[in-house]
Amino acid sequence: MAQNITSRKENYPQWYLDVIAAGQLADYAPVKGCMVIRPAGFAIWEAMQARLDRMFKETGHMNAYFPLLIPEHFFAKEAEHVEGFSPECAVVTHGGGKQLEEPLVVRPTSETVIGHMYSKWINSYRDLPVLINQWCNVIRWEMRTRLFLRTSEFLWQEGHTAHETYEEAQEETLRMLEIYRRFQEEYLAIPVITGQKSAGEKFPGALATYTIEAMMQDGKALQAGTSHNLGQNFAKAFDITYLDRNNHQVPVWTTSWGVSTRMIGGLIMTHSDDDGLVLPPKIAPVQVVIMPIITGDENQVQLLEVAENLRSELSHRLDPLQIKVDGRDNLRPAEKFFHWIQQGVPVRVEIGPKDLQKSAVMVARRDLRDKQSVPLAGVSDHVIQLLDTIQTDMFERARSYRDEQTRTAKSYDEFKQILESAGGFIRAHWNGSADVEEQIKTETKATIRCIPFTDNLEPGVCIVSGEPSTQEVLFGIAY
Repeated sequence: MAQNITSRKENYPQWYLDVIAAGQLADYAPVKGCMVIRPAGFAIWEAMQARLDRMFKETGHMNAYFPLLIPEHFFAKEAEHVEGFSPECAVVTHGGGKQLEEPLVVRPTSETVIGHMYSKWINSYRDLPVLINQWCNVIRWEMRTRLFLRTSEFLWQEGHTAHETYEEAQEETLRMLEIYRRFQEEYLAIPVITGQKSAGEKFPGALATYTIEAMMQDGKALQAGTSHNLGQNFAKAFDITYLDRNNHQVPVWTTSWGVSTRMIGGLIMTHSDDDGLVLPPKIAPVQVVIMPIITGDENQVQLLEVAENLRSELSHRLDPLQIKVDGRDNLRPAEKFFHWIQQGVPVRVEIGPKDLQKSAVMVARRDLRDKQSVPLAGVSDHVIQLLDTIQTDMFERARSYRDEQTRTAKSYDEFKQILESAGGFIRAHWNGSADVEEQIKTETKATIRCIPFTDNLEPGVCIVSGEPSTQEVLFGIAY
């Protein structure tokens, strides 16, 4: 275990912060609750952004940008929305040395200002659908913050679309949820459960909210992304109407969906260990680091030459920007190993004088902390295959852990006993009552993470009321 990182068993919250510090991912900003994302952390966000952005554009979405400041009266137009966000809003009252005529809200999300603009842009059914996404920052004045997971300012993307019919909006809502699922599982190697939020947990102003829920190594849930069918609520509030195919003026149907830098927190807590950050190859800013073991002038030129040749060979098969040669001679080999271990680089290739004599290199994988000697002539093929293996193994380990930590409760006593002794996800029947949902939350701190999508609905009875229930829902204590 690294001396600069608290063990997970000893203090999981401190372990999380230690991994961030050791990996040089982020630091605390002068304003309480805000963070500075350091280059290593921002490189992970850029990798996430690049891959998600491509997935969005492959489904016809385009990027735009909307203002940070929103007139306060916009929020009054959608009562449920403003009620849900008002405690978190930051408001600008002065500008240019004088009091503003109308206060401006620093965006907590952009439904209102985008709704205003859509009312100007959409006139006919021929203008639909509108498929827009923006990458930006938002402000939500959080009282309890934690780096990446919950900060007063964070980076995210928010998609906002407008459609002719409910069916088209619903299809869009679920399409984007599926993109989030694929991204989490295929790139971040984080298994998720997809489903619908309960009425008490849905987005303020939405008709329905859908979610992907992940489990962290401490058994807690993390809401990893959400997609909302907003119905016609915002369309009616902001007069987003169009002339339909029957020459009637009708409101559009809208959606919104988003993920944020919270994904970096999820990535850390799903895969990392007591030595530091562990990154899946498909999202790692650096996939391979090549390390010539330079202990003196002897063989230095040859070692560097072999390292550069290997980098060039791998560059034909991987992104050249994701391959690094660490030729620093001012650090001991152990110090360089330690640096790249805590940066979470998936594969490390070590080339020393003794390896050269054998025409071989040592290849180490970060996730399992093991290494093996590989003939120099076949190292490129070995590394490419190893990256795929690591990606698959990381996902399967996380999924196995999630499944092992998911249990079923047949009674409320059993439900509470599982929470106290084991934690994790609990599947249990619920009668759909908001009062029962609130009782469980108050008494146990567990919330309904989602009503899972399932083809096999098994009726039962609510663990609290004993009333009929159509299917089990997923409970957990969440970040």
